[in-house]
Amino acid sequence: MLNCPLCRVGLVALAAFSINPVHASVITDATNDFLPSFTVAPHNSDLDVVSAAGFYNTSAQQFTFSATLAGALGQTPGALYVWGLDRGQGTQRFLNGSPPIGAGIFFDSVLILRPNGTGVYNDFINSTTTNLAAGSVQLNGNTITGADLPLSLFPSTGFQPGDYTWNIWPRVGLGQNNQISDFAPDAANVPVTSVPEPETYAMLLSGLGLIGMLRARRKRVRPQPA
Repeated sequence: MLNCPLCRVGLVALAAFSINPVHASVITDATNDFLPSFTVAPHNSDLDVVSAAGFYNTSAQQFTFSATLAGALGQTPGALYVWGLDRGQGTQRFLNGSPPIGAGIFFDSVLILRPNGTGVYNDFINSTTTNLAAGSVQLNGNTITGADLPLSLFPSTGFQPGDYTWNIWPRVGLGQNNQISDFAPDAANVPVTSVPEPETYAMLLSGLGLIGMLRARRKRVRPQPA
């Protein structure tokens, strides 16, 4: 039973978004669902997404992307957390790699967050790379967030900002498909959630962290046979 009123409100709000992960912007992902093709590092819990979210603050014209992992960040040297964004010209880019993976995942740019608190945005359509401003990447326990990122960083390639979609994957290093440990969700993009006020997605992000914590706790605590 949760005694924190904000936590309870956050979980109630999240429940409204989590009924169908393909049509929600706050999603949960199965634990220990590592890709069979992931061969470059141990299956550490900081490479296993358990919940993730993407929000567009319509009043401030800012995006926030957040993910909660099954374990504490920083376990795996070289770990990166990548949001693939489809702004209108997304393609299934991973199908052209070796091995081909990521069917159903479309993107035309990537947002990369690092556990050292830095990040970068790579726009494949406009051939630009932009380092995130100091303080944009926030770490909180098992959760990593790119917060209050301006719309100008993510220029449209056809979609309205509220129609952008995303998928997140942890990976160890860049360049090869076998460096990707997990997709969340597994084979689909998720639309961002448009919210009118910062307080709304702050409440939802609070609930996101709680869902990740509870899922990780259920993974660790197994009922013992009588």
